[in-house]
Amino acid sequence: MAGFKTLDDIGDVKGKRVLVRVDLNVPVADGKVTDATRIERVAPTITELSGKGAKVILLAHFGRPKDGPDPALSLEPIAKATGDVISKPVAFAADCIGDKAAAAVAAMKDGDILLLENTRFHKGEEKNDPDFTRQLAANGDLYVNDAFSAAHRAHASTEGLAHLLPAYAGRTMQAELEALEKGLGNPVRPVVAIVGGAKVSSKIDLLMNLVKKVDALVIGGGMANTFLAARGSDVGKSLCEHDLAPTAKQIMIEAAQSGCAIILPSDGVVAREFKANAANETVSIDAVPADAMILDVGPKTIETVNQWIDRAATLVWNGPLGAFEIAPFDRATVAAAKHAASRTREGKLVSVAGGGDTVAALNHAGAADDFSYVSTAGGAFLEWMEGKPLPGVDVLKA
Repeated sequence: MAGFKTLDDIGDVKGKRVLVRVDLNVPVADGKVTDATRIERVAPTITELSGKGAKVILLAHFGRPKDGPDPALSLEPIAKATGDVISKPVAFAADCIGDKAAAAVAAMKDGDILLLENTRFHKGEEKNDPDFTRQLAANGDLYVNDAFSAAHRAHASTEGLAHLLPAYAGRTMQAELEALEKGLGNPVRPVVAIVGGAKVSSKIDLLMNLVKKVDALVIGGGMANTFLAARGSDVGKSLCEHDLAPTAKQIMIEAAQSGCAIILPSDGVVAREFKANAANETVSIDAVPADAMILDVGPKTIETVNQWIDRAATLVWNGPLGAFEIAPFDRATVAAAKHAASRTREGKLVSVAGGGDTVAALNHAGAADDFSYVSTAGGAFLEWMEGKPLPGVDVLKA
């Protein structure tokens, strides 16, 4: 990818100590990893470097330790889980700097893999402290960053190291950056964005950036109610940030000036209570009963959304269209996700999605595997969509 050095540029790594920053922030219960998705994502970089005879030294954080080392946040159980995923033993060192780390690195043979203890056990990590960064760098000859999900933070292991050692993007980072470039950086037009979720307040920067970059913006979820109310529709008891009406109006004005179409629901599925299979009805958006809540967009809106997906060459998706966690209010999200997946399978659409709820919603729809790219990086993906610089990415630019 233009401007980034990848593993293709790294040359002969046999016998070299390669510090690889990975995201191993995986869910753990009773000392066992319950979801290894993030480990699976970084496996290709680890196995490629190991296969070429590098000494692969993994750096990662885990949770948010308050005051130095915390046994509950040790990466030790993750070393075993990583070994299980890559079918190769992964050694563990009880510190990421100092004598323990140095001894473990010195004991490595070519092709060995070693996981160092949680970088956040040291205050210098989050402060990007030069002295701490130098101690990390002492154990490596090269630096590979494969943790896009931590790229929005300028920490020692995500940004500082790239100033001290030759720096490269790992395979997962490379895939993420290439997908994002296709999504918003230099996309094939028309570009349609679907943005959902509960609140406008958490996505103001995102919406302001998108209306300048996309050809159409579909707004769903609870946040659509704020736009509908700002436009004068009565949304009954629906989740709605009435105080953000001026913001919603401003976003609509910016969209009109940029030539971006804003697509709001024309009908909705309403219920009197928020629970699975609650009694519900479909109403026009201008006929929402005063005692009801909009919990999903209706069939007419789904049809409109799918028509926009048909027109699109590129789709960027963040957030569900309705309360997808409970049936039957998952219907619109599932329908649109399946439609986007089938257009992508046919080679007619580049589809890039990300953000926590979005991944869950696409998995629920059975559509995630057919999207061009699904980002597991919550905060970093959102900041990229907001048009903000990502320190851990910028530092890799040649």
